[in-house]
Amino acid sequence: MKCIVLLSGGVDSSTALSWAYKEHELIAAISFDYGSNHAERELACARFQASALGVPLHTIDLRSLAPHLSSSLLSGAAAIPTGDYDESNMRSTVVPFRNGIFLAIAAGVAESAGAHSLVIAAHSGDHAIYPDCREPFMAAMAEAIRLGSYAQLQILRPFIGMNKAQIVSLGAHLGVDFAHTYSCYCGGEKHCGSCATCRERRAAFVSAGVPDPTIYSAS
Repeated sequence: MKCIVLLSGGVDSSTALSWAYKEHELIAAISFDYGSNHAERELACARFQASALGVPLHTIDLRSLAPHLSSSLLSGAAAIPTGDYDESNMRSTVVPFRNGIFLAIAAGVAESAGAHSLVIAAHSGDHAIYPDCREPFMAAMAEAIRLGSYAQLQILRPFIGMNKAQIVSLGAHLGVDFAHTYSCYCGGEKHCGSCATCRERRAAFVSAGVPDPTIYSAS
């Protein structure tokens, strides 16, 4: 099945890229620059991951949308909360309808490119905080895209029932170079180690028993 992967350059989407490369006919990846704090470093990792597999990468510029969306992800490093990854702490990082926006655009690109499916790396650890990562949303969006495309595009979400540690384990098995992935919501040269996304990343490697190549500013 010809597919296109939504590739941010993080652990999850980079693993999804390698999974799709192994399991399907991967014809391209799509990244979105929506003006986030960590866009520059994350997108550099997306370019590395796509290049490593010889996959064309299309980067779509959505920075003009950023002023119209409310999220600490778009407001500079100082706005990012620290502490554990839970709803009360991380609600401010929600970018309203982000996956809906991405999937809608990617569907048009995918159909134009002759793909049969899109792959998105939404996983169970995102469910409590991000409504557009939950399976009811994904199922509804998948049906809308199927009905709205001549190709009857499918939305593949292979990690929807997995946690991040399981994704790290799979990525290690697939040979993903995690040193060239980026997660920190603050967007610094090094992962800060204090924001919830860094803490989740570090915990996932520990739980998976996979060596973590990440350099964190805070221990």
